[in-house]
Amino acid sequence: MGEALAGERVGALIAEFELSSPWYDALLGALARYRAIAKQGGWPTVPPGPTLEPGMTDRRIPALRARLAMTGDWMGGDLQSPRYDADLEQGVRRFQARHGLDVDGIIGPQAYEALNLPVEARIDQIRVNLERGRWVLRGLGEDFAVINIAGFMAYLVMEGRVVWEARSIVGRQYRKTPVFRDEISYVQFNPSWTVPPGILRKDILPGARRSASFIRKSGLTLIDRDGRRVDPGSVDWSRASARSFPYRVVQFPGPRNALGRVKFGFPNRYLVYMHDTPKRGLFARAERTFSSGCVRIDNPLDFAQCLLERQPGWSRERIDRVVATGKTRTVHLDRPLPVLLLYWTAWVDWDGQVNFRRDIYQRDGRVLAALNDVFRPKPLFRLVATRP
Repeated sequence: MGEALAGERVGALIAEFELSSPWYDALLGALARYRAIAKQGGWPTVPPGPTLEPGMTDRRIPALRARLAMTGDWMGGDLQSPRYDADLEQGVRRFQARHGLDVDGIIGPQAYEALNLPVEARIDQIRVNLERGRWVLRGLGEDFAVINIAGFMAYLVMEGRVVWEARSIVGRQYRKTPVFRDEISYVQFNPSWTVPPGILRKDILPGARRSASFIRKSGLTLIDRDGRRVDPGSVDWSRASARSFPYRVVQFPGPRNALGRVKFGFPNRYLVYMHDTPKRGLFARAERTFSSGCVRIDNPLDFAQCLLERQPGWSRERIDRVVATGKTRTVHLDRPLPVLLLYWTAWVDWDGQVNFRRDIYQRDGRVLAALNDVFRPKPLFRLVATRP
């Protein structure tokens, strides 16, 4: 290190540590564009008032046009027109999609908030996520899966390009999906679900105490240590404790199974995995924090097909036949696939559009505070005073 600093290898040394990633580079470009907007004085605010809808005429429309023009969501026309026309509606919808809002063309409270957030706040958001990129994007390779927790999306990248993407559902505020990196090692069709300790304590036992029929109505089965089924009516639920509960609570494969038709396993200390769900309607929501920490994904059989296409004998037709049997079948991957559960509140998508999302778990603030903190290098040597 000392020789490099003393000689002419400083540039080469810095290059060794420089992060090279198309996702990182694209976000760096977004940072430059938004800093340029800040140097121009930022974007105009849209004055408060009633909800704006397509077809309306309103004095605030010129400000809305000017705001959307600054970020390229509205591509031009008469800036001074007070008419909310079809062209402006497309710009609003583009803005809503980039910010994870309901794409309906209506400017309500959430859209107002996103429109009027200062450019400096968006710059900070980009800086925070560039820092996150520096943590995880090195040595990633060309094949991996990504869950963007804050973006409610899942992606599969093969040979450096996205081959599959789908909406995802992540943990509630009080059961946050953790951030970590692992490897998907198996695909399980028609899985059974063994209730984990946290859900047993927080959901199952309280439900069983309230109603003797809770276990049966939930499609659950009690299994003792010898693998035998136990009648829920024989249990004194008022005295049951999660710490000493002597039974496994299992939901066998079927249309009501919480894991749906397929599960993707990457054993980890958080007991988190990816899976299907019978509750399909929740994917239509803009913000999808409904799980107990695991990640539910839309179109999971397409994901299974992509994972297994490199394994001999696994076509989509075979996958469909296995699912149709209703019997559990586990397929171990010949090559485990890296999977990253990340928390991105700003990124550039595959179409080059800068995306922002709400900080659902309130994690950005600590990272930003650390980035803004004054760097105080620690001394290499500590002088110790001695008495003469």
